[in-house]
Amino acid sequence: MRSFGVPALLAASLAIVSTSGLALAACGGGAPPASVAGPGDDTTARVAALDGKLSVPAGFTVGYFAQGLAGVRFMAVGPDGAVYATQPGKGRVVRLADANGDGAADGVVEPHGLAFHKGALYVANTDGVVRVALGADGRASGSPVYVNRYSGNGGHWTRTIVFGPDSAMYVAVGSTCNLCVEQSSDRAAVLRFDEDGSGKRVFASGLRNAVGLAFEPTTGALWASQNERDNLQPNHEDLPPEEINILTDGGDYGWPYCYGDRVPNPEYGDAARCASTIPPAAKLQAHSAPLGMTFLSRATLLPASYRSDLLVAYHGSWNRDTPTGAKVVRIHVAGGQPGQVEDLVTGWQRADGSRWGRPVDVVVAADGSVLISDDAAGAIYRLTGAAQ
Repeated sequence: MRSFGVPALLAASLAIVSTSGLALAACGGGAPPASVAGPGDDTTARVAALDGKLSVPAGFTVGYFAQGLAGVRFMAVGPDGAVYATQPGKGRVVRLADANGDGAADGVVEPHGLAFHKGALYVANTDGVVRVALGADGRASGSPVYVNRYSGNGGHWTRTIVFGPDSAMYVAVGSTCNLCVEQSSDRAAVLRFDEDGSGKRVFASGLRNAVGLAFEPTTGALWASQNERDNLQPNHEDLPPEEINILTDGGDYGWPYCYGDRVPNPEYGDAARCASTIPPAAKLQAHSAPLGMTFLSRATLLPASYRSDLLVAYHGSWNRDTPTGAKVVRIHVAGGQPGQVEDLVTGWQRADGSRWGRPVDVVVAADGSVLISDDAAGAIYRLTGAAQ
């Protein structure tokens, strides 16, 4: 595998830059011991990877795909197989490829989510989605143009974008606060737009901060990873659970009135209202901060037994006495429903609770491997496992 470096820091107004193809680090984390069998569903046997920094199931390898990407967040794979990644703090999108050349464009404001659709790159800024046309060479070029607007900034400023099987645009917009009744209906919601960015409406509400969005391949349903409230007394350490929600048009998922299986938040105590909301499809460890997620139907460099499943990046807690998260987990999926959750890639969090990195997003690359972004270490990793 090849790793690609990022050019020297460009001016903040240069929104889309291409890599120069300079290798920064050797790839791979060392082959597993020869006596270890290939990977299957047994993840109890694990091996060290990335020079001992990370741990993966036996038969898997993980190494650097790119380094020097300060604050890298969400990713998308272009039609030509190149990987695009956002650096919100620098106000830019980076194209990671091995060909020389660069391009530049103005007009991104805290870019986060990315999606390709019908000859264009769409970037979810904090205040609206911009469209960047693809050139004849398949690269994003030209000036970004806003196709819609929504409420910006606030307590949760990140935005995520996907296009559905219906070709509609879906954008996740987080809440302004930890717990409050929002004044604007387009906060704490997933919005739906026509594919050209018009026709804004609320698709699903009651979602405090839905960050990961992905369509389940067999059902076509939209799944969301949900970051739930903080400071729930008397047990804020382990309540409320984070969530995986399967979104339905017009569905209310409870926040700020409820958490978990329609449990009323004590600040509101509105059991009647909670009874009409939709409980989570899966409950995850409290405060693990699930962010990006991807289904593995195209992950041909992972075992075939993984192809129906979901990967989720846990960014990690900030307010637990015993920190949790900072890992990538596999969620087994059967019949269009989430099931068992198990660790896949761990090690970003040390035994003393400190962290050297924090995973953010996961995507399936054009070659069938899985890429993992890390905004604390400024890197993207590449994960493979012997195909079955």
